[in-house]
Amino acid sequence: MLSRSSFTSLVVGVFALYVAHTCWVMYGIVYTRPCPAAAAGGGAAGCVWPYLARRPKLQLSVYTTTRSNIGAESNIDLVLNVEDFDIESKFERTVNVSVPKKTRNNGTLYAYIFLHHAGILPWHDGKQVHIVSPLTTYMVPKPEEINLLTGESATQQIEAEKQTNTLDEPVSHWRSRLTLNIMAEDFVFDGSSLPADVHRYMKMVQLGKTVHYLPILFIDQLSNRVKDLMVINRSTTQLPLTVSYDKISLGKLRFWIHMQDAVYSLQQFGFSEKDADEVKGIFVDTNLYFLALTFFVAAFHLLFDFLAFKNDISFWKKKRSMIGMSTKAVLWRCFSTVVIFLFLLDEQTSLLVLIPAGIGAVIELWKVKKALKMTIKWEVLRPRIQFGTYNDSEKKTEEYDTQAMKYLSYLLYPLCIGGAGYSLMNVKYKSWYSWLINSFVNGVYAFGFLFMLPQLFVNYKMKSVAHLPWKAFTYKAFNTFIDDIFAFIITMPTSHRLACFRDDVVFLVYLYQRWLYPVDKSRVNEYGESYEEKPKKKAHRE
Repeated sequence: MLSRSSFTSLVVGVFALYVAHTCWVMYGIVYTRPCPAAAAGGGAAGCVWPYLARRPKLQLSVYTTTRSNIGAESNIDLVLNVEDFDIESKFERTVNVSVPKKTRNNGTLYAYIFLHHAGILPWHDGKQVHIVSPLTTYMVPKPEEINLLTGESATQQIEAEKQTNTLDEPVSHWRSRLTLNIMAEDFVFDGSSLPADVHRYMKMVQLGKTVHYLPILFIDQLSNRVKDLMVINRSTTQLPLTVSYDKISLGKLRFWIHMQDAVYSLQQFGFSEKDADEVKGIFVDTNLYFLALTFFVAAFHLLFDFLAFKNDISFWKKKRSMIGMSTKAVLWRCFSTVVIFLFLLDEQTSLLVLIPAGIGAVIELWKVKKALKMTIKWEVLRPRIQFGTYNDSEKKTEEYDTQAMKYLSYLLYPLCIGGAGYSLMNVKYKSWYSWLINSFVNGVYAFGFLFMLPQLFVNYKMKSVAHLPWKAFTYKAFNTFIDDIFAFIITMPTSHRLACFRDDVVFLVYLYQRWLYPVDKSRVNEYGESYEEKPKKKAHRE
């Protein structure tokens, strides 16, 4: 049976191996070994040469159609034509696209992007490359928010939506951005070990004795964000499309292909478009160096999360006494954690934030059961809840706890009730439930740190902090500082972002109390024991 310390060492060791393996995989993606025979001359056998090295005159054409595949130039519309296309020059152009009736009736519209020789139609050019991308996607529209007292909202828009679709039915949305990339490096591949990720984007032709690959055309799907989507209704006849182009290196191309595949896998596992969009934001809105930093930060966040949960559960599992522990603070943490989880659920927040919040809520509910010494007994399919009794020391702690809450309630309750009333009169919500959850969570975020004061007050009265779970606190502190970084990376409600910085202040106060009240062996520890109370061993007989 492994001890706790060896189990923690095992977890840290597995984590280190995971990070090292990930770094090795990332290196293999970014670095591609060139053809070793390329230095022997232009006719080196087994090498695949870039067609762009011949510097052909190219043309870029973008067509739209309602069909997923085309065989000729019928039933297609030319929306963009770039003659004398320069691979090295990036551009961004906005064009108006005609929306067919089929697309307006919840249909799909596709974009066909051709890169072909100048002056030759794409379907007449044997060396053209093309790629297809849908310009529409399906999403449930965001519910309309109204003033719950006056009922004021964009009523005409609501009526129009009622005529075309129900609120929970996915409707067609327009992707207003199309981001194109071409791999511009004159890289010579080894024909015997072509990277599988790039190979599916390659089209090869035989020119004389050598094999060449045509320009690698790539659509950056990670740049398609939810904020750029537009609802398509039956009255829409034209929609704007912003076409942007930039060259891309081979290493970044391979990395981007893997990231797009990862996002697609998340969607296959049930992640919604909004959830996938949060992941896209991490990759698109940051540069590669900051992205690498984000990966390491996320990995350490995951490690500290696990260690914090492990030590917190271990602490409360062995807890037999509530001496020095604020029951009110435990109840408040449980209430606030559940409210925050319901708020994030109502706001349709990313699963990256929602899942840890849900796990934390379950743990806090279990802690309340331990703190109140609750036991549940079933009698003929009916649960009966029993509460344990407190000893004199625990009752003294409860007195300090109640005294702190009494003073705190004079300030807290008027602020929360006033804030809820103000938001009801001035802010629009989707429903009364949404208002109730938002009112609770605003109180939690704005004044939640005040509910940590009872525990600080109990520490002050007892002149001790030995009863607190300092191992779990330490791991949570590391995660709090990591959350400060993630607050600027992952999309989340502003109130949740500010709460990350609030937790920093609370932990600093706990550190001050730990310095102020040094540990005394006569005081009770976190398991309700003191060293002096332990039975002494019998003396050895001579």
